Amino acid sequence: MTRSTRYTVLPFALALLGAVPGAAALASPTPAAAQQVVSQGADVYRLRIGAVPVFALSDGSVPMDLHALLQNTTAAQTDALLKLNFQTNPAEASINAFLIQLPGKLVLIDTGSGELFGPGAGGGLLASLERAGFRPEQITDVLITHVHSDHAGGLVKGGQRVFENATIHVGKADLDFFFDANAQQRTGYDQQYFDVAATTLKPYLDAGKVSPIAADGEILPGLFSTLHPGHTPGSAFYTLRDGGEELVFVGDLVHSSAVQFPEPAVTIAYDQDAPGAARVRAEAFDAFARDETLVAIPHAAFPGVGHVRRDAVGYAWVGLTYTNRGAGER
Repeated sequence: MTRSTRYTVLPFALALLGAVPGAAALASPTPAAAQQVVSQGADVYRLRIGAVPVFALSDGSVPMDLHALLQNTTAAQTDALLKLNFQTNPAEASINAFLIQLPGKLVLIDTGSGELFGPGAGGGLLASLERAGFRPEQITDVLITHVHSDHAGGLVKGGQRVFENATIHVGKADLDFFFDANAQQRTGYDQQYFDVAATTLKPYLDAGKVSPIAADGEILPGLFSTLHPGHTPGSAFYTLRDGGEELVFVGDLVHSSAVQFPEPAVTIAYDQDAPGAARVRAEAFDAFARDETLVAIPHAAFPGVGHVRRDAVGYAWVGLTYTNRGAGER
């Protein structure tokens, strides 16, 4: 069945978080919510995993009409959970990317939406990268958690490669699916997902700069991939380990922290395999809570790094404690 959901980023042009086209699901902020919509500009948050510097980079944020997008729930249930978090529908979603500074390697995890959502809706990654002190040509590797517009859109600008010296690592199953001429007709997954894949990845494929991930394993020293099909066929987590510490980058495991942590069975229209996505989420939440894992989430409030805690009902998200010490301190 074709999923057909759009929403509007007002007052900006129509934006497609996850590139879902179709009938309108308009995200028109209420007057109270609109008062909170301000521009922060480029934004960076720094942390370390062992001795490895990690940067959370803001690509911006966009509103999501959760009434139209969330599945296996009701608008009333969604509103009740949003209210507990002092949110209303449409709810604002961050678009976060992450940078890892390994010896001899500069690794970017996801690239934000680039130009695909239009002016003022995401597209801030390069400014945040510059604020962190880096340039696109310095990026050696880009790890894409999955091939959707708000994760792969920043790979290109004007049809040209943004990260001209980088190898793109992406789940082989995503490449096989989104470049299969018959997959759209066979599955009903909307055509625009396939168009986004062609727009963002083909320039790198043509240049021989794509490295498919076919199995779990070590991609770069201390950086590991695991495949978790559901949201897309080739969705991947990436885990950085150093000095006895680790950070797991989970892609679209969660779109709404307020709703999906207490209710992991709630899925979203962007899921290619909704039952599979729900199963991955439940298993990951259980493991993260049990092991007290530090997790990086693209759509949690910036910087999107924190822990998963078991709660009276389901789970809860606990954001990282903010630190801002003087130079040289840790």
